[in-house]
Formats: sequence, structure tokens, C-alpha cells
Amino acid sequence: MPDFNDLTLLPFCVGLTLLGLIGSWAAWRRRGVAAGTRGVAWSLLPVSLYLTGLLELVWDVVRSAANWVTHLIFSPTVWSGVALFGVSVVLYVVSGMAKSRRGDTVKAPRAEKKPASPAGELTATGPAPASAAPAKAAKPAKGSKAKQQESSEFDEIEDILKRHGIN
Repeated sequence: MPDFNDLTLLPFCVGLTLLGLIGSWAAWRRRGVAAGTRGVAWSLLPVSLYLTGLLELVWDVVRSAANWVTHLIFSPTVWSGVALFGVSVVLYVVSGMAKSRRGDTVKAPRAEKKPASPAGELTATGPAPASAAPAKAAKPAKGSKAKQQESSEFDEIEDILKRHGIN
């Protein structure tokens, strides 16, 4: 791409502005004030960019982006980097799938076995059969309020299960 040149861009910007103003005048007559005013606003941009020095900045950005795209498309080194990135993403996804299938999670230490619980209470192996103990559940000895509340919740669940014929 050619370099930025002040002498060639000033007449170009002035020409763009004049063409835009002519088009804005035509739009004003055909479509009304709003279209004409909008055209004047767009027409003044090339000269304002040139006078503020932003046109050189825009030119440099466009030139750098074009060089980057050209380098990206035609460079085997860049394409090998893109391929390696893709391989790393695929390997990461595959490792996550293998971990979830195999169960490579850190296993918690086994809990100590507790004595058998009264009928109707849930245990680690499931609820104890309701027919194995008397209908009334034994009160926990010296239990806290949390244990009593937990026991009452399990009693409610047991009653619901019995009503539905599930023991």
C-alpha cells in the first residue's frame, strides 16, 4: 500500500466533501430537510478528518490491518500456529470428556460405619425397612434440636411413602 501523503490527500478530501455536498443538496430537495442535513454531516467528515490529523491515523490503521490479513493468509508459520491452537483446544475438550467418563476425581476418605439406624431413617445405604422396627421412632438420646428436626422430617417422608404404598 502507498504511504500517507499530505499533498495528495487534501485535494482528495476536498473533492469528496464537494461531491457529498452536491448529493446532500439533491437529497434535501427530493427527500426533505432531514435527509439533506444528514448528507451534509457525512460530507464534512473527510475534510474534518484531514484537518484534525485523524485521517493519517485511519490510514495507518487500515494499512496495518491489510498487512496483518495478508500476512495471516499467506504465511505457513501463522497457519501452523492456528493448527496448534486448534489441536490444543481439541485435546482440552477430550481430556475433560475422558475425566468425566473415567471418574478421575479425587475420592473422599470413606466414612466410618455407624450402628444401624432406627426404622425409617435414611442411611448411606438407603432407608431402613419400616417393618423392621416398631411404628414409633425412638427419640435420639441427648440429641440436639437439629437431629430432632432432621428425624421429624424423615418421619414425614416415611408417612408420605407409606400412604403411597412404598415401604
